[in-house]
Amino acid sequence: MPEPCNIAAALPRLARERGDQVAMHCPGRDGAYRSTLSYAQLDVRSDAIAAGLAHRGIVRGTRTVVMLRPTPEFFLTLFALFKAGAVPVLVDPGIAKRALRQCLDEAQPAAFIGIPLAMLAKALLRWAPGARTRITTGARALFADATLAAVERDGAGAGPQLADTQPDDIAAILFTSGSTGVPKGVVYRHRHFVAQAQMLRSAFGIEPGGVDLPTFPPFALFDPALGLTSVIPDMDPRRPARADPRKLLRAIERFGVSQLFGSPALVRVLAEHGQPLPTLRRVTSAGAPVPADVVARMRALLPDDARFWTPYGATECLPVAVIEGRELVTLRARTEQGAGTCVGLPVAPNQVRIIAIDDGAIAQWSDALPVKPGQVGEITVAGPTATDAYFNRDAATALAKIREPLPAGGERIVHRMGDLGWIDAEGRLWFCGRKSQRVVTADATLCTEQVEPVFDTHPDVRRSALVGVGAPGAQRPVLCVELRKGVARGARARIADELRLIGEGFVHAAKVEAFLFHPGFPVDIRHNAKIGREQLAAWASAQLRRSAR
Repeated sequence: MPEPCNIAAALPRLARERGDQVAMHCPGRDGAYRSTLSYAQLDVRSDAIAAGLAHRGIVRGTRTVVMLRPTPEFFLTLFALFKAGAVPVLVDPGIAKRALRQCLDEAQPAAFIGIPLAMLAKALLRWAPGARTRITTGARALFADATLAAVERDGAGAGPQLADTQPDDIAAILFTSGSTGVPKGVVYRHRHFVAQAQMLRSAFGIEPGGVDLPTFPPFALFDPALGLTSVIPDMDPRRPARADPRKLLRAIERFGVSQLFGSPALVRVLAEHGQPLPTLRRVTSAGAPVPADVVARMRALLPDDARFWTPYGATECLPVAVIEGRELVTLRARTEQGAGTCVGLPVAPNQVRIIAIDDGAIAQWSDALPVKPGQVGEITVAGPTATDAYFNRDAATALAKIREPLPAGGERIVHRMGDLGWIDAEGRLWFCGRKSQRVVTADATLCTEQVEPVFDTHPDVRRSALVGVGAPGAQRPVLCVELRKGVARGARARIADELRLIGEGFVHAAKVEAFLFHPGFPVDIRHNAKIGREQLAAWASAQLRRSAR
């Protein structure tokens, strides 16, 4: 009998084939790795939790908020929910409290599973008032109906639990980070998760038996489906830029980690630490463009036969395209000359097309939408992982999704990435920046990733951010600059003159009119890598008004 369309369907099979293999190592409060789960244990215990949840009404289709730290309980709970056919709702805990409440209200959950602190917040702040079934991971059922341990005991011995989920059934609601607006709940269907696992395996040549260090917890969910052992890092996943490289290195060495996933900020931490990583054979970094200098420094720490992959995608569609570090480094000069950041070739069977820039909704695909070859426009993707809706956000869905009739009948969804880019003669995709962050002057449209790398070549510049001050169509382009540590404040005037001189050599960069120095850019809470240009634009506007007085 074929497996149901469910990311958890791999667990029973792997429990039979390699039950003794460790599925995950998890650190305790003191950072010591004493907790492990084998594939057999992960399968049996998630069965018991699924059965116990069913006793409390958490069954197929039940939307369930999950607010747990990356501990064994997090993974056991999520796989139990998948097995039950319930719908986990995941929201970044670090987002603004008002946005968090809005996300929970939109999801309309019927159940809530959280750590004691989350249960207290739910009670005091009235989070998700409709979630009347409450489960805590605490030792006692404070502000909850039961503990997760009691749920597991109630379901022990119930036997295999795997709902006969269908490809179009909703599997989860994953909220975006909200780095460029209010977070939106992306509707994941079971076919999306299954396709992601297949495409990741194919794109990166992943084989069962490897050891993975996934520094972004949701990515650890794919490891069991891929037959990997996960080593959950001793770090705060909300602040990858502050991770202690020594702790990461100890875990890598102790468990012989062969692959690592991390945001650009996390990879920079390891690259700047500078200790060789002889066991790693694959490093994957996503969430934002990875600076070429970080790629080069990281590659120098890896064995010669290791691969550094930077997939491009989003919560709504992943992976879209991928490029290996060696190629990215060779293209560094083009990036620094204003071409954008190359994100590689589309991952099969995705179809990536560039359409004319339009801030309005597009209901149906038309052959008139694509731009000419080599022209910058909005990136669109059609493929098996392209999600088709945001939960309870019809207006946002209309802006991001295009329905495309198929020649053989039926239709498919084309996802608008909200990113600008172009495709070169070799079929490679180049990322030029977020559509919402483009700067539109009276005579030009400037893209962040085509302007900032030009100025980032200055040795005193850590990073820069292009923002527009004023109304679109008459915006004044301003470059916010974050300097490297140790650069004296008195050097700013000299650096501004040198940046202006650099910009004069490039058509787009020459349009930048003002340079403002910022003490430390705001970044997204998920990867600590995406620059909060909307916040910087407001700051720059205030700075220019102040200087004009």
